[in-house]
Amino acid sequence: MSNFITRWFSSVTGVERTEGEQLPTPMQYSQQSAATVTFDTAMTQSAFWSCVKLLAETVAAMPLQSFVMDGDTKEEDTSYQLWRLLNYQPNRYQTRNEFFESLMLNLTTDGNCYCKIGRGIDGEIISLIPIMSAQTRKFLLDDGDVVYEYTNASGDIEILSDVSVWHVNLFGNGLIGLSPLAYARQSIGIAVAIDNRVSTLASNGGKTSGILTIDNVLTDEQRKQVKKEYTGLTEGGNDKLFVLEAGFNYQQTSLSPADIQMLENRRFQVEDICRFLGVPSVLVNDTSGTTAWGSGIEQIVSGWYKLGLRPYLERFEASIKRHLMPSSDWDERNIKFNFDSLLRADQETRFKTLKEGVNAGIITPNEARKSEGLTSKKGGDDIFLNGTMQVAGSGGEDGNEIIQ
Repeated sequence: MSNFITRWFSSVTGVERTEGEQLPTPMQYSQQSAATVTFDTAMTQSAFWSCVKLLAETVAAMPLQSFVMDGDTKEEDTSYQLWRLLNYQPNRYQTRNEFFESLMLNLTTDGNCYCKIGRGIDGEIISLIPIMSAQTRKFLLDDGDVVYEYTNASGDIEILSDVSVWHVNLFGNGLIGLSPLAYARQSIGIAVAIDNRVSTLASNGGKTSGILTIDNVLTDEQRKQVKKEYTGLTEGGNDKLFVLEAGFNYQQTSLSPADIQMLENRRFQVEDICRFLGVPSVLVNDTSGTTAWGSGIEQIVSGWYKLGLRPYLERFEASIKRHLMPSSDWDERNIKFNFDSLLRADQETRFKTLKEGVNAGIITPNEARKSEGLTSKKGGDDIFLNGTMQVAGSGGEDGNEIIQ
């Protein structure tokens, strides 16, 4: 048991793979952050909230498909039990969207997401219940096995085997993913500190702190009276005229918002947080770069779909196959997100593309109709010759009767 609770005393970074607890956070920071950074304080930042929400909701809204593979061809199959579980009711509490939102929330903030696997009598998976990554610790044992320590809501600790937990992680040491929240601590801390300063200034009516100097030496009672009379110089939202008599002088000590470039710093922190989470700032309503809108936004979104979202989807797909599907199904079945649904073009462009696909003999009319959510038609399962609308191999006999 002592080996089980071994910590990473010899490691200087969170990336090294070694015996004991696997950590998603840095072992050390260059200095303390400007403000305390936790999950809750980070989520008070609109940029962080928006990036996490965008990633979670986009992945959760994407259709999940199941295929049976036969050589180079594939056929959609909605009878596969694991797909039905993931697509309809992963557990008794959540819909598919809520389930994947929970996983993405943990994955994008902690770098890891976990589910407790419920199995039936025959070993078949019957439920997947997300557990908070903050309550889960992963250990590598002497013999190479992996176990998980989960602290439940009542404070009790459960030890779970590798086959009882589904774990998906971002890049790291192969066992644990690195936490974007932990590594973005300095940047988020600056954003929190600036927001705190803005709140303080707003509550004080924009007044900065200062020093009130007097030529004479005052008694304790006089100091209390002066402080009471002139507190409004630096505190409170009520504005009034103060008259400083002979010997009184007020000097501002803190910098004004303009002096510390507060607006510029807040804008930069939005970009920096988006950079950590891999989301173009324009997608979280950052309009400081006005040239990003218009014709350029389509390319930005398309690039983000491919380089920002696609890695998340492929992590889930690979992990589903490796950890949830029996090895006997690996060659025959696939569960994949319908990534093309995100890149869906406008109707005119889609119809033009489908027409070209049918005319080129690449897809059948029924396949084109199915992609648009339309019912199949009799004779629409044939491949047609290039531009002639004749059935391939028919020699031109009765080919055009099928679609007329």
